[in-house]
Amino acid sequence: MEYRRAAIPALVGGLLLTALLWWAGASTQALRLPGTVDVLGGRAAAELEHWLTPWSYDPPPSVRIGAETFGVGEDGAAVDNTRYLSLYTTGMQIRFVAVLLFFVPGALLLVRRLPPVNGRAAATLLAIWAWGLVAGTLAVAVSAPWLIAANGRGSYRFLPQLAGMASAGRQILVLAAFVVAVVAVLAARVTAKGAGPLPRAAVPVAAARLAATVGTAVIAVSLVVLSYQPVAATLQTSFTGSGLFAEPGDLLRQWLLLGSWAGPAGTPVGDWFLYRVADALVLAVVWWSLRWLPVLLTRTTVPAMAGGAVCATVLGLLVSQLTQMALNDGGMRWGLVQLSAGIGGGVPAALTFGLVAGVASAVTLRVAADRKGAGGAGAGSPAALSEGLTPKD
Repeated sequence: MEYRRAAIPALVGGLLLTALLWWAGASTQALRLPGTVDVLGGRAAAELEHWLTPWSYDPPPSVRIGAETFGVGEDGAAVDNTRYLSLYTTGMQIRFVAVLLFFVPGALLLVRRLPPVNGRAAATLLAIWAWGLVAGTLAVAVSAPWLIAANGRGSYRFLPQLAGMASAGRQILVLAAFVVAVVAVLAARVTAKGAGPLPRAAVPVAAARLAATVGTAVIAVSLVVLSYQPVAATLQTSFTGSGLFAEPGDLLRQWLLLGSWAGPAGTPVGDWFLYRVADALVLAVVWWSLRWLPVLLTRTTVPAMAGGAVCATVLGLLVSQLTQMALNDGGMRWGLVQLSAGIGGGVPAALTFGLVAGVASAVTLRVAADRKGAGGAGAGSPAALSEGLTPKD
């Protein structure tokens, strides 16, 4: 699909995602009304407010209190602490602009290489949904330094604060990104009319399976090896130091670990295996997605494979988290809102390892396809395979 056709749904989706998150953040005050608390319950209303606060222009109490007080500087002059309020406003402006700037390029690539025609609509929907989570998470991360400084604690444990803030607001992102994905796909189907056949690529089955296996192995390094609690604890506590950038372990954990699990010690083996099903689902979703991604793409390129692998990893995490919610025996007691608190986690690690997995899959696919073509002729010849892997738009 041409850029001009793919740009429309990408831009519409980016604007809608920004608007939905702004609207969600502006709704935090409604959750404090007595009528809302009576309907939802105090615990559920407080949890929802916690979800929406990262997208609210209404400063938290720590910033408001600091803005209302005055201090005395080293030279004896009065210091107006309303500058903290300005920092908070600036940080929120950066956050919403960053959502748009991160979402549009990724959605443009996905819609261009994975247009919702010829049986691709579901794949495009899921990919854009996952990319919405990635864009929102990146926007929260890049705007976090301004919000940390607005609280007056920018020099205290900055990296752990950054790690905690990078995971904020992800629950509402899951819902908003899904709505955006539906609208973007509908818009892309309209703009795709008259764009040509947009065929699927012809990829050798053995090469696609090998590429999917290599990419899944990369994801397994984080999910199985690094996320094992003894390894994760070593990773988090091995880096020491002093000053502003001390204790980077929390930030590394946020960006490198897709999960957290330990051995069956202290729990029945059956229950332990039951909860490991969620981890297995992540790898299954990633492998299946990477297996069919080269076939669904109009042209198998490294950026398209990398972006698709990131989306596949995020989708695997969502499936895993939904499974853990279903297996949680305290769901009826806690309620749906509290049970959904962990949804949308692990996106920074999915971005990190998804990019590596996508590049590894693309390279493996190219090498395997070239070797397959070198050993045959006709449909398996190098020219035919090259045409199949990179058909014209």
